[in-house]
Amino acid sequence: MKQRSIIKFRRKREGKTNYKKRLKFLQAGKPRLVIRPSLKNITAQIIEYNPQGDKTVVSVHSRELDKLGWKFNKGNIPAAYLTGVMLGKKAAEKGIKEAILDIGLASPVKGSRAFACLKGVIDTGVKVPVSEEILPKEDRIKGDHVIKFVSVLKENQEKYSKQFSGYTKSNIDPLKITTIFEEIKNKILKGVSNA
Repeated sequence: MKQRSIIKFRRKREGKTNYKKRLKFLQAGKPRLVIRPSLKNITAQIIEYNPQGDKTVVSVHSRELDKLGWKFNKGNIPAAYLTGVMLGKKAAEKGIKEAILDIGLASPVKGSRAFACLKGVIDTGVKVPVSEEILPKEDRIKGDHVIKFVSVLKENQEKYSKQFSGYTKSNIDPLKITTIFEEIKNKILKGVSNA
């Protein structure tokens, strides 16, 4: 007797989609806040279900921070938060008041970039159910941890110049990250753009 084999959906075989999780998202009947961090950037989108295919309502990429004057890494926690603020601002303009978080197949890590981005969205008034304890602390969001690290590293000039060679070549002072963070956050909230 021949054994029948069941072929799984292509996206499940490729490890791209968890269909049980996706079904729960769809049953919630709310738009999804999709956050996808990469090594150097972060992408955030609000996506609504459509039988013909999901519809992206709002999309933001951390590279957009360049236009506002962000000179630092676009994959770190402060950049992730600012990306979330940009997305939340655009979502509010489109009338989106609530969403549910979708971090895909990534493991939820307390205080991670994905949750920094989520915090940025929540701070603009979009309601997303989440436990407060998983969000990063305010000092990490602003980049205070970067300043502490730079201050310690500056004691060893060789290590400092090796770690921050890109910033040194571009004449960027990593100790100004919190100041620039606040300036850009205010620009986003006021709707100012140099684009």
